[in-house]
Amino acid sequence: MKLHTTSTAGLNLFTAYGDDYVAVNHEKHEKNLIVLPESLRPGWSTANVATLQESDMQQLLGLGVEVILLGTGKRLRFPAPALMRPFAPAGIGLEVMDLQAACRTYNILASEGRKVAAALLFD
Repeated sequence: MKLHTTSTAGLNLFTAYGDDYVAVNHEKHEKNLIVLPESLRPGWSTANVATLQESDMQQLLGLGVEVILLGTGKRLRFPAPALMRPFAPAGIGLEVMDLQAACRTYNILASEGRKVAAALLFD
């Protein structure tokens, strides 16, 4: 079996994270944001999981990715089912997890060249 190293140069990857921050390519962020392999979108939403609105989720639907990792802060918390419903018919996977799990999973998928986004909500 041949193994090939994957170049991650030019990708946005998480280089550190904690309960109340993430670092993307060594740049610290402490407010809600969307991370894509090729871009960052700070200020995505002012909500937390309990106050997410349909407009917040509509922004995610328009990202052009195949998988969205919704990081819900220190703990895993699910948004209202009605907010998650539009993703499956659109052919977009929506995976809900705590913030740190979202960072780890994103790095793996982005390194594999997948069309992925991490939408992060801080408590």
